[in-house]
Amino acid sequence: MGKWALILFALFLMLVRTPAQAQETNCARGDFEAVVDDAASALRDLNNANRPVFQEKLRELKEKNGWDHDQFMVAAAPFVRDDTIAVYDTKSQDLLAAIATLGQEGAEASTPDCAVLSELKARMTVLVETQTEKWKYMFSKLETALKK
Repeated sequence: MGKWALILFALFLMLVRTPAQAQETNCARGDFEAVVDDAASALRDLNNANRPVFQEKLRELKEKNGWDHDQFMVAAAPFVRDDTIAVYDTKSQDLLAAIATLGQEGAEASTPDCAVLSELKARMTVLVETQTEKWKYMFSKLETALKK
């Protein structure tokens, strides 16, 4: 997990803008589409990095407890669905909707609004942070169960 944390931190640093960048007045329609594409790519990379490791740990838990397939399906559910995960998912869905809307509006505007582009980038950063927190939470639950 350590190398992924460093990669995510580097991604975060690339997304954070300095005050001078925040005053940017030169942006193009394509910049909006690029931010939406970047958000999709960042989420895909995050999921591709975490999903296999998480699934392997779930298999470890299954073996440790000697669960058959049906027992495992019931016992594993709380590791991927609970009230906290639902909050992360709702927040992520709201952010994705806002990113899609802002991206489309920005790309279709007759004159690109760089303030909207900055808002779009900020929401993308929050989305990646939210999904990172969700994975950390889910891994924490799983690690605790494996230690029992």
